[in-house]
Amino acid sequence: MKQTPLYEKHVALGAKLVDFAGYEMPIQYVGINQEHMAVRLSSGLFDVSHMGEFIISGEGAEAFLDNMTVNDVKSIQPWQAQYSAMCFENGGIIDDLLIYRYPDYFMLVVNCANMEKDLDWLMAHKPGNVDIMDMSDQIGLIAFQGPKSREILQKVVDIDLHTMDLYWFGVGNINGHPATIARTGYTGELGFEIYADNDAIGGIWDAILDSGEDEVDIVGLGCRDTLRIEMKYALYGNDIDETTNPVEAGLGWITKLDKGDFIGKNALVQAKENLSRRLVCIEMIDRGIPRKGYPIMVDGDQVGAVTSGTQSPSLKQGIGIGYVEKQHAKIGTELGMEVRNKNLKCKVVKPPFYKEGSVNT
Repeated sequence: MKQTPLYEKHVALGAKLVDFAGYEMPIQYVGINQEHMAVRLSSGLFDVSHMGEFIISGEGAEAFLDNMTVNDVKSIQPWQAQYSAMCFENGGIIDDLLIYRYPDYFMLVVNCANMEKDLDWLMAHKPGNVDIMDMSDQIGLIAFQGPKSREILQKVVDIDLHTMDLYWFGVGNINGHPATIARTGYTGELGFEIYADNDAIGGIWDAILDSGEDEVDIVGLGCRDTLRIEMKYALYGNDIDETTNPVEAGLGWITKLDKGDFIGKNALVQAKENLSRRLVCIEMIDRGIPRKGYPIMVDGDQVGAVTSGTQSPSLKQGIGIGYVEKQHAKIGTELGMEVRNKNLKCKVVKPPFYKEGSVNT
């Protein structure tokens, strides 16, 4: 398996390591619930160096990315980030991703399991006035998330984080290590994602830990999953994939059908007009924990299925995300769920499940 530049630190800290898309990654250190609540109440430090980074440059870069992705790349200003997705011609999602616009080039951050597929797709459509560099093996990535993350990180960074709005970024130094510092994340909390060369990321990790004293917890991918489920943030391979489109997945807000032509546009226009199912938040009424694949029922008939589920550490109840037929997707609708051969009551609720996050502070 591949290892991130922070692998030795995880081993030394006694992390439970698992295979995650070909990388040996920490799933937890002391326990998912404890790590989850640390991010919600204070701050947590994640190694997410397994993510892929592509540099897109050249005079045709903006037009190229605008054609390849569903969001409006032309609207992004320098030093701004944008959440988006790439689709096939039939509207199926190839990957969801982040686009960072630097003054002279773009950086795409993609899911590690999709790196090869994404790069092949981009290269197959690349015009002559665009250059693509795969920097995934040279760049390390830390996510530092939680309501106390800004005050702790500000102690060691030489740019003003208090003037950085959500989905904006800058370049600065963290204890002498150059890095891109972005106000982005996947938890619903105030936080930052920090990109740096592999040989610098360990020093940045240590600097954040030292500056936070006992207010920084090192956290694994297990609580990253429970945190994002509480926010209804989609996970590729669970909630979205090549068989789903952004409209039914609740990503219509990033799908700009009026921006001009792009790959998949015609199919997505049709999908919007003929919507048959929606990705919804489901809260258990009876005691039970939704899991991926569990059938969602109405009067003995299956009307959908769970795509992600967990026992919410913040809310102390079973929650899930799943696709249901459009007529059953209205907030407040009571449904059934088959959990271990029992039909348990659940209901559709308004997203997100967790509404006290600090992401906008």
